[in-house]
Amino acid sequence: MAVAISTVAATPSESEELSSFHGNDRRFLAHTFREVMTCDKYPRVCRARGRPGPDCCKKKCVNVTMDRLNCGRCGKKCRYSEMCCEGQCVETLYNQRHCGRCNNRCKKGSYCVYGMCSYA
Repeated sequence: MAVAISTVAATPSESEELSSFHGNDRRFLAHTFREVMTCDKYPRVCRARGRPGPDCCKKKCVNVTMDRLNCGRCGKKCRYSEMCCEGQCVETLYNQRHCGRCNNRCKKGSYCVYGMCSYA
């Protein structure tokens, strides 16, 4: 009787076999799709809805107008304290046109200090 119980416990049920088959199938399809549709082979894939940007850098879709690791062109990295604004690395802590974030202009007569306009 003990032998029969251990044999039954060791065999996977039909639902487990079926779910593991479908799990592997889904993983295979997702992996294959990602490999096939890289932007270095198909640059138009970056222009699709929901993609991060229209440019392809190192097989990844990016927007070079705002990506800190590819600012203005592929591979151009902004420094730690900089942001990529309109394709240029900008120090946002003291910049009158990009104070604290891109395109945040301080009012005339106020200064940008620590990323805030008119910091007391």
